[in-house]
Amino acid sequence: MKAILSDAVDWYVRLHDSHVDAATRAAWQAWLGADPRHAAAWARLEQLQGQLGNAPGGAAQTLQSARRDRRQAVKALALLLGGGVVGWQGYRVSPWSADYATRIGERRQLTLADGTRLDLNTDSRVDIRYDAGQRLIHLRRGEILVETAKDPRPLSVRSGEGDILALGTRFSVRQDAGVSHVAVTAHAVQVRPRSSAQVVRIDSGYGLRFSADAVGPPLPVAPGALAWAQGMLVSIDWRLGDVVEALARYRPGYLGCAPQVAGLRLSGAFNLDDTDIALASLEDALPVRARRLTRYWVQLQPVEAG
Repeated sequence: MKAILSDAVDWYVRLHDSHVDAATRAAWQAWLGADPRHAAAWARLEQLQGQLGNAPGGAAQTLQSARRDRRQAVKALALLLGGGVVGWQGYRVSPWSADYATRIGERRQLTLADGTRLDLNTDSRVDIRYDAGQRLIHLRRGEILVETAKDPRPLSVRSGEGDILALGTRFSVRQDAGVSHVAVTAHAVQVRPRSSAQVVRIDSGYGLRFSADAVGPPLPVAPGALAWAQGMLVSIDWRLGDVVEALARYRPGYLGCAPQVAGLRLSGAFNLDDTDIALASLEDALPVRARRLTRYWVQLQPVEAG
């Protein structure tokens, strides 16, 4: 188990690198689903991430130095896992701590100093940088919903791919590997990719995805796209594989779907605060069953004939 924990720590550090790509995330998912012990080790690491607090000075200093070196980060996290840190309660001390953060499956609503309302989706991290001339929300990971308050200072959200300037508005931003997604439900925003002079306006009811050097075409916002803020996942004629992928963001460990049933289509609304209830709804609606090897390893599979 020690070797598996070491692998889990290595994956954790790789996934939190600022240059992580889709291929790395796919390889991690494959590793996670290959063995129930992998999912158990990952869950233990997630527990460390969520509960680490009141760390003694030596541990905190080790984590600070780990920010500069991947091998040092692996050693630091492995040491903390082995030292029983998981049982401590309090503020999370981590190389990837942020001003505000949520764990997997957690959502959080905040009111910032200027009155702006900020919703954080599952597994999200933001830093807030307000000064006399600007209001900046730095989305480091995950997804947020912003409802701006009146203030003479401009408000922007910065993702890994660029800046989104609010024009008196309500909008969401999601950070994926190398791509940001924006959806506007009131007024408008301006998108400015980091490595391009292009500036694109998005009006209410539309959204788009953009990279550091290119902006995709505006498309209508899908019905229920922001239902996560109310704790719901809304699907309209989705593939089962896509529904499971969306639910997996709210559940620690591995949640997958067998290829034989991934193409089944369905519409529905699913509870994000209790993914077990959502899985039971899928079993009721479709000829599938949830195979559970552990609490942290679940796969939807075809119902066996007979």
